[in-house]
Amino acid sequence: MRELFGPPTKDFVLVTVPELNFLMIDGKGDPGTALSYAEAVEALYSVSYTLKFASKKQLERDYVIPPLEGLWWADDPAVFVARQRDEWRWTMMIMQPDWITDGLVAEAVETSGRKKDLPAVPGLRFDRLHEGLSLQIMHIGSYEAEGPTLARLHDDLMPSRCFTFNGPHHEIYLGDPRKTAAEKLKTILRQPVKEL
Repeated sequence: MRELFGPPTKDFVLVTVPELNFLMIDGKGDPGTALSYAEAVEALYSVSYTLKFASKKQLERDYVIPPLEGLWWADDPAVFVARQRDEWRWTMMIMQPDWITDGLVAEAVETSGRKKDLPAVPGLRFDRLHEGLSLQIMHIGSYEAEGPTLARLHDDLMPSRCFTFNGPHHEIYLGDPRKTAAEKLKTILRQPVKEL
């Protein structure tokens, strides 16, 4: 899936994203300070690793845990420009292989819950996402520095190509902000689009 996870850093590219499986948790609030955000990410990773080990043991199929991804939106899009992060809505998610079933997920949720207190697990769901036609680019730098790139996408590229929004802003986090300097973080910025 290199086409989806290896976009260039200078220009947006048009891709077609197929329907994919995800573990997902919805929430609202500042990702830097909201306890619900931290709990959501912890639950996603805990259940994802439990699924990986179950797949290896029960199905003899191993895989690498994909990166954390997030869908971002707001009731009023102006809150993004104003950086009113408490008003942000999000769906955090981790992609799962196509052989993972509802039954395996249910087992992994139960197993994870027995091992550790995970307050966000009741809000976790296993679902499919089909974004289809999307524009994306690799952003290198801090999350706060994404603004000019997104402004170029929204104000120049999409209008010039007669595209409009067809889903929430999507980010794929290829770096760990706890271990990587902000200026070296790699984030895929993806926007589902449709023709006007």
